Amino acid sequence: MPEQASRALSSKGPPASGAWREGDFAGHRRFADVGDLPLQLGGVLPQVRLAYETWGTLNDDASNAVLVEHALTGDAHVTGEAGPGHPTAGWWSTLVGPGKALDTERYFVVAANVVGGCQGSTGPASARPGTDRAWGSAFPRITVADQVAAEARLADVLGISRFVAVLGGSMGGMRSLEWAAAQPDRVGSALVLATTAASGADQIGAQSAQLAAILGDPGWRGGDYHGAPDGHGPHVGLGLARRLAHLTYRSAAELDSRFGRSAQFGEDPLAPREPGRYAVQSYLDHHAEKLVRRFDAGSYVALTDAMNTWDVGLHRGGTEQALAAVTVPLVVVAVDSDRLYPVEDSRRIVAAAPAAVGGLRVVTSVSGHDGFLLESDQIAPLVLETLALGAR
Repeated sequence: MPEQASRALSSKGPPASGAWREGDFAGHRRFADVGDLPLQLGGVLPQVRLAYETWGTLNDDASNAVLVEHALTGDAHVTGEAGPGHPTAGWWSTLVGPGKALDTERYFVVAANVVGGCQGSTGPASARPGTDRAWGSAFPRITVADQVAAEARLADVLGISRFVAVLGGSMGGMRSLEWAAAQPDRVGSALVLATTAASGADQIGAQSAQLAAILGDPGWRGGDYHGAPDGHGPHVGLGLARRLAHLTYRSAAELDSRFGRSAQFGEDPLAPREPGRYAVQSYLDHHAEKLVRRFDAGSYVALTDAMNTWDVGLHRGGTEQALAAVTVPLVVVAVDSDRLYPVEDSRRIVAAAPAAVGGLRVVTSVSGHDGFLLESDQIAPLVLETLALGAR
């Protein structure tokens, strides 16, 4: 492992897993038991629990519910401050809340941590039923379709027969599209943002490199590291995975504009011995260290694998046939500088799906893929349009 990566991640000995664990402060989380979950690739995941948050009030006929879907390392904390139980602030706070595009004085907003996640839902860091140990290496393969099936059961628990809309970007956009394909009677419209209908070779290749970084870390221990002492988890591998991923989340133009070839303050990248870092290296180190303290390597592996296997056409006759069969109105949006899910991926959805409304929408951003999180002024009108399409 690169010396700088190891140095950046080992200085304070992070816990073996950054997952939320039973007994930790719940914060705003609630929990729902949704039963045994049959899995798309075979087998059953027993006694599934989902952690979720809600905002607003469900009306008398349960007709004002909206589901918001998080991306790979996100969670159910869509809006709100960081604090006890919530290591990060809400990732869409600019769009969700009173008087905002997703107005919580009008809508009942629901967000769940996905199956396979690490912020309270059943995942590799959760206790395996009948044991006192984490699932670890025994956690089965899951897919985007499995995640949506679990969310549908959560809706049942909450008494919601139909969502006005499902909104999501990146991995959350995959789930939005899967909801439209799998649960057409339970969703009025879907915002499909900065994503693809089926992961392609470039995405699978980039994501598999991230998996290799984790699986090759001696601290991975075959996936059974959750009982390891602080500082002995697969932190270096997870940190490297985050670095690799982050380079796909931002655009080359933005990184060059922000950092160029500048040295990190007080460091000399050209020193003949023990060279210091460029500013962009420090930036990536920072994001790596943040992630290893709030996320679980096993969840990263499980969810990245689910993204690799993602194809809305799986068991539906192929991608184009599945898109052609969608009847739920879709608002399909790409980010012009996205190099993880380029504009062409969204254009293919629009070309194959008659339900795509108004053609392809393109958000202008220098921020790359992360524009779906950052360009709220452009995304807010698209949220409003999606909600209007889903209203009865």
